[in-house]
Amino acid sequence: MVDKLLEKATGATREGNCSLANQYLQQLSLETTSQFQQALDIALAVLEQGDFQQRWDVAKIFPKFGAKAIPSLIAILEDEEVDLEQRWFAGRILGEFNHPDAIATLVNLLQNTEDEDLAGIAASALANSGQTAIEGLTNLLTHPNSRLLATCSLAQIRRPEIVPPLLTVVADEDVSVRATAIAALSSFRNPSIPPVLIAALDDIAAAVRKEAVIGLGLRTDLATELDLLNHIKPRLYDFNLEVCQQAAIALGRLGSDEAAAALFRVLESPATPIPLQMSLIQTLGWMATPASLQYLELSLSLVASESVLEIIRVLGRTETKNLKTQAAQILLDFFHCGHAMVGKNPVKQALAHAWGQLASELAIKPLRKLQADSDVHVRLHAIAALKNFPS
Repeated sequence: MVDKLLEKATGATREGNCSLANQYLQQLSLETTSQFQQALDIALAVLEQGDFQQRWDVAKIFPKFGAKAIPSLIAILEDEEVDLEQRWFAGRILGEFNHPDAIATLVNLLQNTEDEDLAGIAASALANSGQTAIEGLTNLLTHPNSRLLATCSLAQIRRPEIVPPLLTVVADEDVSVRATAIAALSSFRNPSIPPVLIAALDDIAAAVRKEAVIGLGLRTDLATELDLLNHIKPRLYDFNLEVCQQAAIALGRLGSDEAAAALFRVLESPATPIPLQMSLIQTLGWMATPASLQYLELSLSLVASESVLEIIRVLGRTETKNLKTQAAQILLDFFHCGHAMVGKNPVKQALAHAWGQLASELAIKPLRKLQADSDVHVRLHAIAALKNFPS
């Protein structure tokens, strides 16, 4: 049976039918066949002659050949006369082998190739190799031309052994290297990392500051020890909007009244752009504390019209049972306060929908009033909301 399958695979390859050759190869039990080299030669022929899909399919078979396939794949990868796509696949397949020769070849390629696609597949393959590749990638950090790709590869491995080498590049002159290292280090609970993240909050590059804020936001367990509130708070006023938004999220994770107050101080400022207002509102709502809801109430008369609608929506999504009544009362007080926004149909619709979500009896009377509104959409929202209450 084995000999017949190999014969058919050989014939299919000779005829240029790589898809059929793949099918025969997949049926072989390579661990038991005595024609191992013949099967490997067929797979290499498909890798050479096939189109992208056929090469993709045969690549899945190569790990079955084990280490015996490595020399041939290395020869393909290192041959600059070979078709670039074939070399790319050879590099990808080598990443499946946790073998010193394969790793050494990939490290060498990453260091020396000028082709971005080959460098990318080498970096990805090395990341897949895990701990075995860490030493080779660490050595590449000393080479400026390969430092970024080596950093990216190390960042993908996600093992504690990558922490020491990544700490060596957190002050690199390349912004991408610094940002990648900071982002990767944020995943580890290592005592040497928090001071690095705090220092990175003042990095000249926004991308680095952003990753530092995100990383520190994940360390709420060290909030008091590191004084995270006072370290992160200045980033609410960063020149970069994304850094400000991430600072808001990070402070929200602290969950303290002091953090909520810091968010409100930015939200109440007329200079705060609407996208940041939205982030601050969403974070205060997510915090779900009496203080954070109170700050949302105070903000209703201070923020842009788009943000007023967002506050109503956020209050309507309050899920904590003991806060639902507070949220409903805030909306009720706003409804009766005479604010110019209350008369607008989108606001009345949003109020009706929010009250329906909260299902607080406080809302029944205003919903019945909205049920008689002159706008059909407002009436429909009120009717839908009232269905959430017992009749």
